[in-house]
Amino acid sequence: MLPTPVTEKSFSRDMLDVLIRAGLLAVLLLFCFRIFSPFLDLMLWSVILAITLYPLHGTLRRKLGTSGGHTATLMVLIAVAILLVPVYLLGTSIVSSVESAMTIVRADTVHIPVPPDSVATWPLVGEQLHGLWMQAVTDLPVLVQKYIPEIKHVSLALLSKLAGAGAGFLIFIFALIIAGIFMAYGESGSRSAVHIVSRICGPDRGPSITELCTATIRAVALGVIGIAFIQMLLVGAGFVLMGVPAAGLLALAVLLLGIMQLPATLVTVPVIIFVLASQGATTATIIFAIYVFVAGLVDNVLKPLLLGRGVDVPMPVVLIGALGGMVTNGIIGLFIGPVVLAVAYQLFWQWVQDQPPASRPDNLGQS
Repeated sequence: MLPTPVTEKSFSRDMLDVLIRAGLLAVLLLFCFRIFSPFLDLMLWSVILAITLYPLHGTLRRKLGTSGGHTATLMVLIAVAILLVPVYLLGTSIVSSVESAMTIVRADTVHIPVPPDSVATWPLVGEQLHGLWMQAVTDLPVLVQKYIPEIKHVSLALLSKLAGAGAGFLIFIFALIIAGIFMAYGESGSRSAVHIVSRICGPDRGPSITELCTATIRAVALGVIGIAFIQMLLVGAGFVLMGVPAAGLLALAVLLLGIMQLPATLVTVPVIIFVLASQGATTATIIFAIYVFVAGLVDNVLKPLLLGRGVDVPMPVVLIGALGGMVTNGIIGLFIGPVVLAVAYQLFWQWVQDQPPASRPDNLGQS
């Protein structure tokens, strides 16, 4: 029996069926994405936390002899308790700094020193800066009234950033709770991840790619973000206990520098100089200076302990991920961005290296 020839009409009908199915699938995916998109950052953060903390979860589960759910609940409760104390202190410091600044302005007790004559000789901006400085000395209220729109704009932007930081902390708490749920079902979740990746990339490469993504997430989360967060808590606690003005903002600057792989001494050393100059060399200030200086160098000790050989991702990738994530998603993106970009970087180079031997550049000249 001869096969039925494929006519133009049947081909058009089959093509139309394919297009209709693809269109319906695209519409379904679009609606699913719109429904899930408000929770995308939260779920990404939860997955990152779960993958990062799961080895610790397994260790505690074996030592305590408890179930996975009980161990995950214990870890979440301890983590929330540890985070609430320093964050509360940092938030209180920010509020008190703002209140003290407003009190000084309302009481009109601001004393600004007269600018040196050498300021006027500075190139380009010397005369203008000297004039503004002299106006601030002689008639500060008029100067403030003159620039009130700019001050209002900067203040609103600063308040918006602080509100974003607070919302990011709350989302982090929720992400930690969801990560605890993921860790409670860690074994089944790991098998599901391998099955999904195997379905996309093939059964031969599925387990290896899953392991690559897991290792990259843990390396970046522990070696970059985790260490920066620990350093922020240590330095910020010292700032708060010493009563440093704007301690919370300075601690956030330490966090950002840590993620950028820049030394925290860019913040700690000026603060130490300010405290010693304003309060003198007392026992408290000397202890504070030693503690803060050591806390600013703690990343040099933690990185070898947490990473071993270090993060297998170039630092520019981590830096771009941190800055881009912060611009697009605020404080949340500051944590998620480096991890996502590092995983994408590793997957891209894995794809480049997995090309067939015959098509590799070093083999083209041998054919």
